[in-house]
Amino acid sequence: MCAIIGFTRRAIPRALAEEGFSRTLSRGPDMSRFAECGGGWLGFHRLAIMGLSPEGMQPFSLDGDMCVCNGEIYGFRPIKAGLVGRGYQFESGSDCEILLPLYREFGTELFRMLDAEFACIIYDSRLDRFIAARDPLGIRPLYYGELPGGGMAFASEAKNLLGICPRILPFPPGHYWDGGFHRYAGLTTVKEYSLDGEEAASRHIRGLLIQAVNKRLDSDAPLGFLLSGGLDSSLVCSIASRLLQRPIRTFAIGMDTDPIDLGYARLCAGFLGSEHTEVIMTREDALGALDRLIYLLGTYDITTVRASIGMYLVCKYIHEHTDVRVLLTGEISDELFGYKYTDFAPSPGEFQRECKKRIDEVHMYDVLRADRCISSNSLEARVPFGDLSFVRYVMGLDPALKMNRHGIGKYLLRRAFDGGGWLPPELLWRQKAAFSDAVGHSMVDALKAYAEGLYTDAEFESRRMAYDFARPFTKESLLYREIFEKYYPGQARMIPGFWMPNPSWPGCAVSDPSARALSNYGGSGDAMPEPRRLAV
Repeated sequence: MCAIIGFTRRAIPRALAEEGFSRTLSRGPDMSRFAECGGGWLGFHRLAIMGLSPEGMQPFSLDGDMCVCNGEIYGFRPIKAGLVGRGYQFESGSDCEILLPLYREFGTELFRMLDAEFACIIYDSRLDRFIAARDPLGIRPLYYGELPGGGMAFASEAKNLLGICPRILPFPPGHYWDGGFHRYAGLTTVKEYSLDGEEAASRHIRGLLIQAVNKRLDSDAPLGFLLSGGLDSSLVCSIASRLLQRPIRTFAIGMDTDPIDLGYARLCAGFLGSEHTEVIMTREDALGALDRLIYLLGTYDITTVRASIGMYLVCKYIHEHTDVRVLLTGEISDELFGYKYTDFAPSPGEFQRECKKRIDEVHMYDVLRADRCISSNSLEARVPFGDLSFVRYVMGLDPALKMNRHGIGKYLLRRAFDGGGWLPPELLWRQKAAFSDAVGHSMVDALKAYAEGLYTDAEFESRRMAYDFARPFTKESLLYREIFEKYYPGQARMIPGFWMPNPSWPGCAVSDPSARALSNYGGSGDAMPEPRRLAV
């Protein structure tokens, strides 16, 4: 994944800045550098994925300019060839080395030109200024805060700036900063909907998703795939398997008592002929990971914490037992095509507004979860459903097409891959189960029971009132908030609040974010019978 940090002024002791940066060494354990840059500093922890030689180490320099970037720039090779034609020379195979030449040629316009997942900091020596930028969806993390006495600090994670900046906030996706914030891209503002009907939409969805997976298979480090057994990750695995024309390596996790998705993941793996590994977790594993996990995540959100436990533990297994360094995942499909609760959307316009809200905030929820669970185990995440062309197209479809009009959610996505042997029908047309539930209902039940035993009703009421923002509303949410405050005191506004179904919609005013609280959950939690343990 890599980690970056930048200070526009040397307003604090260097030792304090370097100590803050050391908190995310797991993001880039291969090599580290902390360098003076103009009147400030730039730092980089490297996880070598593209261009594995030492020459790919950052900060990159060009005639006094400097740059650090945590990112993947897709299609960088023809861009690089064009820059060579303009007289630029390159020392490495790193995709990010093209950023400084692009900045020289196009200035801040370069950000809207990139097909990339990135967070970067550039120092312009001619103007003696810093520029920071983040990709349009916020797939790569970036935070910022004001330094004591003036100046700004930017870093991959909030924990890098703890004790340095009084208030830490997420850098807005699709923006760059050069003394002020400027929006250069917005994927969710749709002025005119596409005229495509179901057939054309399904055809385009299939083609764009295949392209999105294909470009994310380009890696100089070994690839793996998280396979939950749900539709989204299964499609990513199916496409990759067909494109690579060789067995892929898939990984699934479930509880030891009631894993919902392990059987479906095994069905998919067997269908694709993948090299498949199952990881089994227990109640003790889940509770034992909780404190460290909330520190790694930097959130108190109930859904994010629940869904992170299984993902963190399977990534920990991958890090400790394999040579895999890059993981493809199925995040962002729900935000585009709908959750279980969006079945209750009262109109196409409401459905679209909800999708816009979820995509605009995804960097603080599902994308945050995937990034931290994967990067804390020194792995890189790639998210095909977050491909810019794919997101633009799906957001631009008539929302009436994306609503549940056929008795099953994500109909367009399922139809796009119906026929052609992409997945077994019982998996392609299976009802959705949320990941936090799909590892096993017993995990969420255990978390609730554990929290219930920590506080009396009177203690709960008293302690939750200490928070005037995102006030805990269950004992479980109070537990997560108190752990969060232990590590991130006074920084709760980094997250806009609890991820919950839209309470203004009929059937969605529930007291728990789990889809199990909804009346339409139905058979979503049905597991395949008697899952067989393949690996522990």
